[in-house]
Amino acid sequence: MRTAIVLFTRDLRVHDHPALHAACRDADRVVPLFVLDGAILDSRYAAPNRVAALLEALRDLRSSLIARGGGLVVRSGDLVEQVRMVATEVAADDLHLTADFSRHARRRERALEALGAELGVRVTAHPGVAVVEPGAIEPSGGDHFRVFSPYWRRWSVHPRRALVPAPERVPTPTSIPTGTIPSWTDLVDGQEAPDRLRTGGSVARERAAWWFEDPVQGYEEGRDELGHDRTSKLSPHLHLGCLSPNEVAARSDEHRSGREAFLRQLCWRDFNLQLLAANPDLPDEDLRSQGDRWRDDEDDLDAWREGRTGYPVVDAGMRQLQREGWMHNRARMLTASFLTKHLHIDWRAGAWHFMDHLVDGDLANNFAQWQWVAGTGTDSRPNRVLNPVTQSRRHDPTGRYIRRYVPELAGLDDRLVHAPWEGDDQLFSSADYPPPVVDHAEARDRFLAARGRS
Repeated sequence: MRTAIVLFTRDLRVHDHPALHAACRDADRVVPLFVLDGAILDSRYAAPNRVAALLEALRDLRSSLIARGGGLVVRSGDLVEQVRMVATEVAADDLHLTADFSRHARRRERALEALGAELGVRVTAHPGVAVVEPGAIEPSGGDHFRVFSPYWRRWSVHPRRALVPAPERVPTPTSIPTGTIPSWTDLVDGQEAPDRLRTGGSVARERAAWWFEDPVQGYEEGRDELGHDRTSKLSPHLHLGCLSPNEVAARSDEHRSGREAFLRQLCWRDFNLQLLAANPDLPDEDLRSQGDRWRDDEDDLDAWREGRTGYPVVDAGMRQLQREGWMHNRARMLTASFLTKHLHIDWRAGAWHFMDHLVDGDLANNFAQWQWVAGTGTDSRPNRVLNPVTQSRRHDPTGRYIRRYVPELAGLDDRLVHAPWEGDDQLFSSADYPPPVVDHAEARDRFLAARGRS
């Protein structure tokens, strides 16, 4: 009788899960296992919104496995030692997991391979976190791409692996205790966003079905509209693996309105993952240093964090982050640009603030995109400075987004809501809203001078 463990990490689903599929196909007994890894829970990565979302997804995964005659074994502590104990307890022959590409994930996989050699357990890492795995396509003369357009051209025609169905049955032995899934408050300190997006495989599949039924058709034209938010909000589900990116890509790859534009966003996700795989120091080190001497100004940094910069569209984005644990992509770009180029504060401070709040706080996506905006990453125009007022009027012309998240400005007309300092001084002062922390033109000149582009 062959026994296999399936170690879940950030692949919390039963649909299109190659590791789970292989275990159920080849083994007589299958032990789905998740370890609440102490190394992660003790790190800054374990922010309340993400931990709460993770546990929510685990409960949904457990329900899906139970419906298939199985269960989910949950353990806490050192991941390798917990795998050792479970493998010994069930006399495991195989260990299946999904390959991942951060420094921590690769270290974990090497440690599990060493454990497998010690215990006589065959360890197999399967695809599943990307549509096209890092290393599957490479540029001539290099091991990874640093420019998106040629990557997209290769990525869009690269053969994809076949989707695998959810198993009909997961034969989990009843002799092993499954353990409990704790509350997030038992694991981490802090506050959860009041309107945090819900997660889990069931919620994710419902959201995807809704998105592809109709809204995706308006994605290309509406993706930058802040006020109407014509985006999928699938990113938290993709980050936790509640949805297979390969399955989402298969549903996107049609010559219909909006779908190619949406597919490009999935490609960006893979592009950033291959950047992280090739540059494990991506969260800490500039990909392309500009020799920046960042300002150390806690007051300005706090004003940005709190959504009190005096620039309504920037403040709306930062307050959305606090309220929902999510932010519209255009707002992410504007808030990141403002911190790094108007305030000239280190991108790392901003990236980690995002990680403190985002449900979809993904190492590759978050840090690669912050570096792109800061001009230290892969952007071909590293010194571009976005005008927040111009951007606000272009992407939120009626001020709907601003009024939703900065209610003290709700009474201003459609022109002044983007730049309240341009109106009547008495009206502006009565709005309980701060003046701009910096003048746009002065900030732009200061930044360009610092980059030697004055």
